[in-house]
Amino acid sequence: VCRSNKSPWVCLTCSSVHCGRYVNGHAKKHYEDAQIPMTNHKKTEKQEKVQHTVCMDCSSYSTYCYRCDDFVVNDTKLGLVQKVREHLQNLENSAFTSDRHRKRKLLENSSLNSKLLKVNGSTTALCATGLRNLGNTCFMNAILQSLSNIQQFCCYFKELPAVELRNGKTAGRRTYHTRSQGDNNVSLVEEFRKTLCALWQGSQTAFSPESLFYVVWKIMPNFRGYQQQDAHEFMRYLLDHLHLELQGGFNGVSRSVILQENSNLSASNKCCINGASTVVTAIFGGILQNEVNCLICGTESRKFDPFLDLSLDIPSQFRNKRTKNQDSGPTCTLRDCLRSFTDLEELDETELYMCHKCKKKQKSTKKFWIQKLPKVLCLHLKRFHWTAYLRNKVDTYVEFPLRGLDMKCYLLEPENSGPESCLYDLVAVVVHHGSGVGSGHYTAYAAHEGRWFHFNDSTVTLTDEETVGKAKAYILFYVERQAKPGADKL
Repeated sequence: VCRSNKSPWVCLTCSSVHCGRYVNGHAKKHYEDAQIPMTNHKKTEKQEKVQHTVCMDCSSYSTYCYRCDDFVVNDTKLGLVQKVREHLQNLENSAFTSDRHRKRKLLENSSLNSKLLKVNGSTTALCATGLRNLGNTCFMNAILQSLSNIQQFCCYFKELPAVELRNGKTAGRRTYHTRSQGDNNVSLVEEFRKTLCALWQGSQTAFSPESLFYVVWKIMPNFRGYQQQDAHEFMRYLLDHLHLELQGGFNGVSRSVILQENSNLSASNKCCINGASTVVTAIFGGILQNEVNCLICGTESRKFDPFLDLSLDIPSQFRNKRTKNQDSGPTCTLRDCLRSFTDLEELDETELYMCHKCKKKQKSTKKFWIQKLPKVLCLHLKRFHWTAYLRNKVDTYVEFPLRGLDMKCYLLEPENSGPESCLYDLVAVVVHHGSGVGSGHYTAYAAHEGRWFHFNDSTVTLTDEETVGKAKAYILFYVERQAKPGADKL
């Protein structure tokens, strides 16, 4: 219909091929059009069962039913679905082989190649691997690519031992030991480990994270289905479930290995969320101090809250400015968003504070301080807001530093921190393209060994700092700058 070669879906009823709903949505429209002839007739029970339009993703070979809004794992008695799958795989393999011959000839005849980059005079291969889109899973792909470039976090999972395979009657089935989630017999940690291992291995073909997505569906029901999801919400669910699963230890390997390297993070540390500390809280965990003052009697209340990320509002005075160079007023900066988060504010009538001295709800002020900064500072810009019955997007450009984000002025006790411990350098950015939370597309920028890459599902391209700096960030990942041994204090 639209001649697009992105995300082809083949209807297993009539063999027609359309694009997926995150391109132009013609596969979904094909399903909807197929339902129209049935509306003028009284549906019998038999007809009701027949109308399940099943289609297959020509890239990942996963089968999907639009009516059930679910992936299909069973087959017909004759194994027809598997035959289509094998036919598509054969087509791709033959196309891949001919494409490989073509690329080889191109390399022989030309020095220009998009997969090669000159660094210091020598030619290096572009080793980044993309992630296939399994049907609106760009929200997951953007988060996975961002986390894969946080070296301390990523290396911990990649060094975990792989799960064992059972012997005897249950041969081939995986043994997850204490990494399992109840009776589901799945392990998020293991599938996350395998996905991270598949990235940055120099493979020219994109990796399909189907096994990980299957586990996500089993243990995170919120993400079942074929709809676009919120990348920040997925990241929080992912980190929380990794944290819970890691608390049990695995295969005799102690989860305290990472904690021994970071002696200041003990199991009794307040940044431990829901039990013992894990690599999740050791890397992303920080502590906020929430300070509330009663305006009637002056009673002060303090509470310490652990956090894995900070959600920042974009101040209302900047919400009409959409591009960096637009003339209407000053550019919104990340510092403006951080200041809005930590500044003293008076709570409105709907948020009255229960004062223990006055014994009733009173007007009060609230202020946040950061008591402890994390090793990786994750900042989420709140771009989606409810207005009446709609969730609108704040499309304002927010200027953010690529190096040297100084968090010292937001600390509760800045005098106790070292000269370098409050400085952060950007490592990854997640961007939402489009207007609504239930639509649009997610991509990620991430730095790897001094080079910036743009991750757009299965496509990975080299980019530059200027392009990254112009992105309308949704989630920013900053890594704490390590003080160089013996360096002079500035």
